[in-house]
Amino acid sequence: KDSLIIAGGTLAMPLINDGISMPEQVLGLRSAGMDYIKEENGFLLIGSTATMTMLAEQTAIPMLADAALAVGGWAIRNMATVGGNFFAPPPGGDFATALLALDAELSLVGGNGTRSVPISEFYTGFLTNILQPGELIHEIRLQVPEGKTAFEKYGRRHANTPSVVTAALSITTDKGNISHARIALNAVGAHPVRAEKAEQYLLGKTINDEVIAATGEIAADECSPFTDAIASEWYRRKMVPVVLARALQSVSV
Repeated sequence: KDSLIIAGGTLAMPLINDGISMPEQVLGLRSAGMDYIKEENGFLLIGSTATMTMLAEQTAIPMLADAALAVGGWAIRNMATVGGNFFAPPPGGDFATALLALDAELSLVGGNGTRSVPISEFYTGFLTNILQPGELIHEIRLQVPEGKTAFEKYGRRHANTPSVVTAALSITTDKGNISHARIALNAVGAHPVRAEKAEQYLLGKTINDEVIAATGEIAADECSPFTDAIASEWYRRKMVPVVLARALQSVSV
């Protein structure tokens, strides 16, 4: 039978209610015991059905709280899950952007057992990923960062808004010079992406106005923005340096 597995249902239920998706069976994971957040040996473990409200209330990694608060309004956050956010079409999926900047690993479970994959290898294209038939995201595992992090989302409204550009940043410095850099962007491609050329440029640099400007331009050049009802491809590309500058400025103080 055609079965649909859901957790919060914030993505799937509108499609079912509108008659776009008509599964024969719907299986909910609310009582599957995967709604947890815990710290172990410097790592944060997040069950895939933990809600955005739960993530907004955790204090281990403040950037994750910022990212969770950027997902919808309070009613959506009470239902939306971290696992479900991976399947939000752009310009959604902002929480996954923060996880990408933090080098999170996903624990996938299915009929053939459990496997662990970096989040950077999860997406394969627009609404496509490496999940095999019958496989689920069970847990997200990430190291609590020692450096500085930032999350910036720019939309048409102040809150509860689709993203024009979202940027997540994780920076570690050694004697003032950047020794580790991760830049993740959303709403500028088929899924959340790393700006790897911009990351490489930052290594060994000290954050200043010139470095910030150059990093933004490099990141904008390696994006593949799209046009939708929210923003044009041109506008999204122009806003990448602006949003990324805000993130870099916040970690330079």
